[in-house]
Amino acid sequence: MPTKSQNEASNIGSLLRARNNLIYVVTPEEARVERYLFEACASAGYTAVTWDCSQGVRNMDGSVSDLIAKVVDPATGNEVPNTDLTAALVAVAKNAGLDISPYETAPAAQRRVWIMRDLPAWTPDNPLGIETKRRLRNLGRALSGVPRERAQAIVVITPVADLPADLQGQATVVDWPRPDREEIASILDTLVTQYNIKLNGAREAAIDAAVGLTGEEASNCYARSLVQTKTIDPGIVSQEKKRIIQKSGVLQWLEPIEGGLKAVGGLDGIKSWVGKRALALFSPKAAAYGLQTLKGILLAGISGCGKTYVAMALGAEWRCPVVKFDFGALKGKFVGQSEGNLRKALDTLDSLGLCIVVVDEIEKALAGATQGAADGGVSADALGTFLSWMNDRRSKAFVIATANDITSIVNNAPELLRKGRFDEIFWVDLPTAVERVQVLEATLRKHKRTVAGVESLVDATEGFSGAELASLVPEALFTAFADGERDLTVADLAEVAKQVVPLSVTAKEKIASMRAWAATRAKSATTPDAPAAADKPVPVRAPALDLE
Repeated sequence: MPTKSQNEASNIGSLLRARNNLIYVVTPEEARVERYLFEACASAGYTAVTWDCSQGVRNMDGSVSDLIAKVVDPATGNEVPNTDLTAALVAVAKNAGLDISPYETAPAAQRRVWIMRDLPAWTPDNPLGIETKRRLRNLGRALSGVPRERAQAIVVITPVADLPADLQGQATVVDWPRPDREEIASILDTLVTQYNIKLNGAREAAIDAAVGLTGEEASNCYARSLVQTKTIDPGIVSQEKKRIIQKSGVLQWLEPIEGGLKAVGGLDGIKSWVGKRALALFSPKAAAYGLQTLKGILLAGISGCGKTYVAMALGAEWRCPVVKFDFGALKGKFVGQSEGNLRKALDTLDSLGLCIVVVDEIEKALAGATQGAADGGVSADALGTFLSWMNDRRSKAFVIATANDITSIVNNAPELLRKGRFDEIFWVDLPTAVERVQVLEATLRKHKRTVAGVESLVDATEGFSGAELASLVPEALFTAFADGERDLTVADLAEVAKQVVPLSVTAKEKIASMRAWAATRAKSATTPDAPAAADKPVPVRAPALDLE
């Protein structure tokens, strides 16, 4: 089965055969993509040459091309260096048999593709780039009518799709994909063969650990592992992958919660839902049966009740990466940089395979996108692109968005709540009595402590959020430590609880408003407490009848 890059190379070959003479290839992987471009050019009957501002025009084997080796400027009589961009563009025209000045170059009747690495620096959207852009536009118009045997095309490699407005009508833009699993496997197998490495059954894990990286990043991760351990250690590769992903600034790697969903107190509604639908992710029969790919869930509710925590625990449960998407980190100081950051982040998420994408407090991103155009519409465009990606993606990325203020979403962007964006919307309320005990017990296990009688704290912690409950344990540990380093007791926890003013008191009206909305519009994240015995209806007994 062809890899994504092989399919894209075939697409480039088709574009060349269709006489598309100006193609922009968006990729940060210059060296890897050029190898595929050389193959695409050959398949379409073209000879490829490269140009950059340092080495000038080079043949595919790296030797200096003689196409513009000796170009003389008639105005000055001086020889124009091989690195001159204008000389290179004139050479394109001369090779096509077009008579344009100012330079004289020897025409050569050969079909060529000119792969240009640094061209975007000469085409800014300001007067400094007007001459180069005009030359490109003229070339684009003239090359379309050139005879087949002299056909020429320009392929521009750029890390960011900052295509000038002047060229958008003539250029074809191709977003080159990151290596898929098959290509990563090929990179690994090459290293294994070259260095005679024994993987001892860790091949699949080593491939999975590098999925989502560029080809060069994957090679560097494997190389680091080789230097440190003399083999390919998936753990080392994963740690290096974490560092590389965080380097982007837009995506943040979150460590999964040890113990998975068992470490989460309560929220049985969410646990049941994801447990049932995990079959659609891991069962090969799911697609054949007709089960749809999961998109994600929106967790709306009170702050500090475990919304982000359950996402991190789910990563451990599903054994997949958990990545936080930060809308605030998208914005760049240069025009087009924000769009490039977003495209790169979404491309990374698509290439990660199965992963959990956490969008924390999505209502804040929505507010930035709907409250005017102070940032030139960047926030609105970014949000629109992200929502479109959520709708149309075919990857296995599972989005978990959290919102502390659901009314803000209702007022600013109700379209986020429509069916199709998320598979389900959950309301995460304050922990019930049962859940409060579970949260305390889970927190005690995390701190390697056992305390008898935490059930007695149910009334004392009424209205506490999960975060407020979890804070009781470390605070009580300080008390026990200061009192002779003794064992923690339930009395210590009760004393700390008396000092807490919960959010349910300080934000009582706001919480009531959100509960009213969620009552008929969201699925409960937990099972309500059973009514107390005194509240249960007394069964009606049939009268005793004397039937004798």
